[in-house]
Amino acid sequence: MPKLYLVRHGEPAALWGAHPDPGLSELGHHQSELVAEKFAGNGAQGLITSPLARCRETAGPTAARLGKAATINRAVAEIPVPSHVTDHRPWLMSVMGGKWSDHHVDPDLRIWRAGVGEVLLALNEDTIIFSHFVAINAAVSLAMGVDEVTVFKPGHASVTILEAQNGVLRVVELGAEAAIALA
Repeated sequence: MPKLYLVRHGEPAALWGAHPDPGLSELGHHQSELVAEKFAGNGAQGLITSPLARCRETAGPTAARLGKAATINRAVAEIPVPSHVTDHRPWLMSVMGGKWSDHHVDPDLRIWRAGVGEVLLALNEDTIIFSHFVAINAAVSLAMGVDEVTVFKPGHASVTILEAQNGVLRVVELGAEAAIALA
């Protein structure tokens, strides 16, 4: 049964919604080096990253240390923002404070959440996945069988471990949490 290591990207250089695709801050680069140290000798065969800069930059040191290229996979990217939304931050806070089944949650987001789970369940080897707060929560909520969008608050560069077996995700360990207010 493959172990799936979901790594939240390091601290970005800009807040979510303030920049379309920020890279990492100085602290974020340091965090990415610490992640690489954590996975030295881990034995994971797969390496996947969101296409967004903060995840690719977080994955870089791990890929270099393991001598592997990270595969870019859009399914583990940031939660998609509907085209009609102009102010991203309040929209995201509203979604994060709710449930996947809430009437105000765009049906495309439920499809996106299912896609996160499908990609993870299709992995057949231990894999490190560099992703985002809501995508990690989508995977964990599926694994726990709960409807809340935010199940926990993974901190920057935290590692959440899941296992995939017989078409089911199971939580092994939640990553270190961040102090994030959902208000």
